[in-house]
Amino acid sequence: MGHHPQQVPPAALPVDARGMIGNMNTAALVSLCGAIDFMCFPRIDSPTLFAELLDRERGGAFSITPRETGANVKQMYLPETNVLLTRFMTGEGVCELLDLMPVTSNPSHVPNCVLRIVRLVYGRMTLDVRCDPRFDYARATHTACAVEKGVEFTAAGDFPRVRLLASVPLAIDAQGARATLDFAEGDCACFVLGDANGLDDILANHDAILAETIDYWKEWSSRSTYRGRYREVVLRSALTLKLLSSEEFGAIVAAPTFGLPETQDGARRWDYRYTWIRDAAFSVYALLRLGYTGEAERFMKWIAERSRDCASHGQLRVMYSVDGTDALAETAVTSFVGDTPGQVVVGNEARDQIQLDVYGALLDSVYLYNKYGAAISYDGWRHVTRTVDYVVEHWREPDHGIWEFRNGARPLLHSRLMCWVTLDRALRLAEKRSLPAPLAKWFATRDEIHRDIHEQFWNDDIRSFVQTPGSATLDASTLMMPLVRFIGPKDPRWIGTLDAIGRDLRVDPLIFRYTRGSTLDGLPGSEGGFSACSFWYAEALARAGRVDEGRLVFEKMLAYANHVGLFSEEAATSGEALGNFPQALTHLALISAAYQLDRNLDRVHVPWT
Repeated sequence: MGHHPQQVPPAALPVDARGMIGNMNTAALVSLCGAIDFMCFPRIDSPTLFAELLDRERGGAFSITPRETGANVKQMYLPETNVLLTRFMTGEGVCELLDLMPVTSNPSHVPNCVLRIVRLVYGRMTLDVRCDPRFDYARATHTACAVEKGVEFTAAGDFPRVRLLASVPLAIDAQGARATLDFAEGDCACFVLGDANGLDDILANHDAILAETIDYWKEWSSRSTYRGRYREVVLRSALTLKLLSSEEFGAIVAAPTFGLPETQDGARRWDYRYTWIRDAAFSVYALLRLGYTGEAERFMKWIAERSRDCASHGQLRVMYSVDGTDALAETAVTSFVGDTPGQVVVGNEARDQIQLDVYGALLDSVYLYNKYGAAISYDGWRHVTRTVDYVVEHWREPDHGIWEFRNGARPLLHSRLMCWVTLDRALRLAEKRSLPAPLAKWFATRDEIHRDIHEQFWNDDIRSFVQTPGSATLDASTLMMPLVRFIGPKDPRWIGTLDAIGRDLRVDPLIFRYTRGSTLDGLPGSEGGFSACSFWYAEALARAGRVDEGRLVFEKMLAYANHVGLFSEEAATSGEALGNFPQALTHLALISAAYQLDRNLDRVHVPWT
């Protein structure tokens, strides 16, 4: 994987020149310069503590960097773990930096913190250590004062105290901490940063904590039942999803970041540190497929609570905070200026949108979990019935859809398709489990939606399904049609659509979300290919019997992962990563496609179920 020659000044680091560490409370990105330059604390959706990734001047970072410029850098994960190893190599010496957030089988024993261990493997090297926290999106001032073995940072306002303890002396300079490491072969230093309580034990027992954390991840990885040909990338995707899940609540966030632009000119910067109901079905499917029933169960419990809390008439929010409360209102963060135009926002305006496709995602996840997990409860089924009845009443209405259009609602194919899924899965579940339901009404509605899609959303001139009735606009979310079993993967209408997408939305393996060069979504800038859509495309090709074609798209897409196997939301035609990083949906789509390709390549015939 490490095929990137890595000699770059900090300013020029691409967004994905980073690995991710985490402890299922929060996560941090560690750059190839040895800098933690993005981290929210104490939770993944809390304000930032470090955000140099977004603003080099004001964002704040915690860096351990060789003084000699031009060191060669290699970054990798220790096998089957989320422990990150960054290696600096010069003519004079080789240094290893281990980064992790301690996790053990008993999470209450370990404080919420980052552990950094630096060792000189060979020769000599001087490293500069700099820790400059910036609380509350760099809006709050703070003080730094010396404590035993380190420095305590206290922010003005209601923010947790953060401590940095070290096995070497630290100096305080301009509200930050500094150290210089003049290392000879065999020298080692240890730094632990985080929740002010309990850090002494971590510092004193850092090798034992490292070993326990490695054991935790290896044990977790060993539970994966995937034995296919894409073992490494599938496991890395699973480990990444685990880092994006909440130990406390069971939810999975879309990405650990906000404010990373989806266009090369710096526009379209959204906040993805929330849980989208839409990703739920993909997440539950992927986790169950890989044998992680515990994680799937915890996410289903979280979803059941949202379903229970939803409005009395059955309407769900599009997305929620990790703890199940409403996502924050969208506000601009003026403290981050950065080098590019386009405002950084936290919170997400899409929380107030109507997106009818979320109900299909919800029902699909409930159905899958019933099939491979546990039977639905009486109360659970009552909430489901209420939601299905809501869809029966509202499926014809325009909405903002999967792409969260910000220029008005419209009737959208993907939303209509997922309304069909809502009814289809509810009917299957009711019949399988003999559950009470207004079957006649549900059957009639399912058939009506089926007819409506074929009559309203089919364009005979271009032989393809289209985004909105009467248009010629293609939409990559149509790729879900065979994936959710709405249409046979070899149906002539589907093959026409697949060919149209390949012709008009594709640049090599990259698939764009909708017909390009239009002001379709009312937003500035032109975005990159949407990585998840490329994996859906690969899977649709495989299901259509075009396995070699699908496999090539899949393999080409694997090359868009970064040096440690992480994917961003989008990729530019010039190859760089765009959008928030790493992106759960991309890794979920990868797992699904890998699973399908294995089946096809192993010639496993799966009977229609």
